[in-house]
This record gives sequence, C-alpha cells and structure tokens, in this order.
Amino acid sequence: MSGILLVRDVMSANVKTVRPFSTVRDVVEKMNKFGIGSIMVVEEDRPVGIITERDIMRELVDPFFDLDVAKAKEIMSTQLVTVSGNADVERAARLMAGRKIKKLPVVENERLVGIVTSMDIVRANPKIIGLLEELLKTKRTQ
Repeated sequence: MSGILLVRDVMSANVKTVRPFSTVRDVVEKMNKFGIGSIMVVEEDRPVGIITERDIMRELVDPFFDLDVAKAKEIMSTQLVTVSGNADVERAARLMAGRKIKKLPVVENERLVGIVTSMDIVRANPKIIGLLEELLKTKRTQ
C-alpha cells in the first residue's frame, strides 16, 4: 500500500469533545479556548454528534437560547458521516464532496480516534483540491 495516503496520516488525533448534556456555554468556551470551529459530541468515546459554529449561530443566536441552560444534544448535528483511519484520502475527499461536509470524524471499532478536515486533505495532497472545490462551491450557493 505504499504511495497511498490514508486518512490516519492526515487526521488530527487530539479531537476536542463534549458530552451530550454539556451546556452550550461549556461548548462555546471550549471551542474558543482551543480556537476551533467545531467540536465532537461523544458518549463513551463514541461520536454521537458534531457542533459547528454554524449550528451555534443558527440554533442559539438567531432564536436566542440561554447558553447556560441549552444542552449540546439540543444543537448538535446527528447525521454523522464517519470514515475509518485506514480509508484512503481520496475516498474521504469524495465523501466530503458528496455529502457537502468539511469535517469527518475518524472512527475505529465505533470509537472516535480523530477528525479529518478538508484543509487537512488539501495540505496533505494538493491534487485533491479539485474535488474539494466542488464542496466549497456547493456550500457558497446554499
């Protein structure tokens, strides 16, 4: 398998997480502390959702939730698309483009082991830019 770039080679392994019943204030504080645009929601190391900056804006700022009362499980996206660390990067890029997402949780035996983003893939393999440009175009038109 030499020459094939795998997801585990480009993913971030130090994934920041919260629990479903974490307050949204805790979620926002953790995202701000680490300068990240998304955070995984896990139960027993299993990914059950993801919260992005867009989720917070759409669900909280617009209708103005109380950040100390609202829970992570109330705003997280639960239709997770995941990838194995053994998948090749091109497959991950195609998944992202096909599903119009920018972040993929990486799981092994249903356990979260990392996260790979479109930027991780571009940095590791600039040839995949064409695939990811398709993703970005569709995001801009939404």
